[in-house]
Amino acid sequence: MKQKGFWVVLLLAGSLVFLNACQKAAENTNAGAPAASPAETVDTAAIETELMRIENDWPRIIKERDVATVQRIEAEDCVFIYPDGSIGGKTTDVKDIETGALSADSWEVMDLKVNVLNKDAAVVSGRSVIKNGKYKGQDGKTIDISGQYRFIDTYARRNGQWQEVAGSNTPVREPATTASPMASPAAKPSPAMTASPAVKPSPAVAASPKPTVMKVQPAVKPTVERTP
Repeated sequence: MKQKGFWVVLLLAGSLVFLNACQKAAENTNAGAPAASPAETVDTAAIETELMRIENDWPRIIKERDVATVQRIEAEDCVFIYPDGSIGGKTTDVKDIETGALSADSWEVMDLKVNVLNKDAAVVSGRSVIKNGKYKGQDGKTIDISGQYRFIDTYARRNGQWQEVAGSNTPVREPATTASPMASPAAKPSPAMTASPAVKPSPAVAASPKPTVMKVQPAVKPTVERTP
């Protein structure tokens, strides 16, 4: 009995030691876990203001050939799709601005809308209206780029600086001319007039019989009395 009691006591002591070790391990684990970070706050208004400022500055950049600004706001790995479907990047833009390949009497940016994805990413859409715009290509030919364009630009914040990483422009087609609602509807062709029934010719009037020619009786010669 004593031996049995000894093993019971030993077992209880071991259990207490094990439970105490588990409790300390759990405490140490909780103590080492990082505290839950508060929900990320995004200053949407500040991002919208900064990106709209960048977009609205493009007419000035083009006019003044401000290459330094282009170098700063375009990422090294940016990709652009131009209105003719060709693809370019920062090198192309810098060269066009530096050489004055782009020019216009008027270049307006409007209808800007900023879609903030998170604190480091956003997409901007808008419309450009260019008057008497010209672009001189590398082949020396100058083309007219006047008109309206829709664009969409993607931005990323890198090292605290917003940079354009992708962009695309497409020309706005003029809507097809539609008939004025006041225009009189096309006159329906009058139904084909049915020909009046052919007038039946009146039956031929039977020719009246030939008049009977009365034969004239030969005159009766008077009898001449002969004298004996």
